[in-house]
Amino acid sequence: MMPDRNALIEHLLHRISALQSKKNPFFPPGLLPSYRRNPLLMGYNRPDTNVFFTAITVFALQQIRTKLAPVLQAKVDDIVQKAIRHYPDFQNKDGLKTYNFYKTPQRGQPSGHFPNGHLLHRIDHFRLPDDADDTAMVYLTSNPSREDLIWLKHKLTQHANLATRQVEDTYADYVNLRAYSTWFGKNMPVEFDASVLCNLLFCIFQYQLPLNQHDDDSLEFIRSVIETGRYRQEPFRCSHSYPRATLILYHVAGLLAAFRPEPLASIREPLIRDAYQMLEDGLPIMDQVIVSTSLLQLGEKPPHIDVRAISETEIRDYSFFIAGMLTASQNPLLNRMAQSRLVRMDWTCEAHSLALLIEYLAYSGGKA
Repeated sequence: MMPDRNALIEHLLHRISALQSKKNPFFPPGLLPSYRRNPLLMGYNRPDTNVFFTAITVFALQQIRTKLAPVLQAKVDDIVQKAIRHYPDFQNKDGLKTYNFYKTPQRGQPSGHFPNGHLLHRIDHFRLPDDADDTAMVYLTSNPSREDLIWLKHKLTQHANLATRQVEDTYADYVNLRAYSTWFGKNMPVEFDASVLCNLLFCIFQYQLPLNQHDDDSLEFIRSVIETGRYRQEPFRCSHSYPRATLILYHVAGLLAAFRPEPLASIREPLIRDAYQMLEDGLPIMDQVIVSTSLLQLGEKPPHIDVRAISETEIRDYSFFIAGMLTASQNPLLNRMAQSRLVRMDWTCEAHSLALLIEYLAYSGGKA
């Protein structure tokens, strides 16, 4: 790794460390600040106390840790150790080993959903159940026991499609797939999300858990939305929480590069072609970064990006995760409205954006 690249990565890690909460009324020590916003709702912007952005930032840094110089590895370790201390605050309220996006209520405390606002935290409709995405990220960035991992695998099967109910909000040719659902809540509809499935399967492959039909069908869903081009044509239908083609591609490429699952072998070249086409068509700079990182992971050499030229505004305001406020509803009318920007929240996290830049630098060659 070039000396100037080391210096730039060190600078970016220092910025992440500086952002890491020390004594903040909104974020417990160690968490990385993130914000939810909707510019269409009178500039709505709130500090959002969640485990998700801390966990995915830690995950990104851990994935490239071995590519860094020892002194930088130590800096990563320091950030990680501080970050994971508050994971238990987000664990299932009854002590099960699943995790929630928000702080879970303990000893009579109110639910922690949509904190630091005026209205949403008062409405039970918006209270979130534990989910597969946060749970996978917590497991991937901590040290779960084998017993907990086997328990999780069984838990996932209990909430997979056709276990107790059938997915409705997807394409007709997927409704009989026994793929995993995003949600653990017993009253939640089954939801297929290609990006969430990638994170979950990453966890399953990482810990070498036994595979079954649910894993096969989850891989089939991912393969199909890429092969058919649906993820580019209708990204929201393929991934409610990451409803941009660039985000879906990033998740699929990461899974494919790390484990090369045989059911996804046929989409490797189409995914690479799509990535180059996205870059050629023009993308916001941070989306260029994650698409280029995806190509680098797949052994390609995309055009160089000068990370130092990316503006502070583009880093700070990049939205990697989106929540459709009505996607969990089983009401057909509300489902049709769910794609509207008016009923969606964008999340931003400067620390995670910086981690994405470090990830790109770690995989790329030449000058920074």
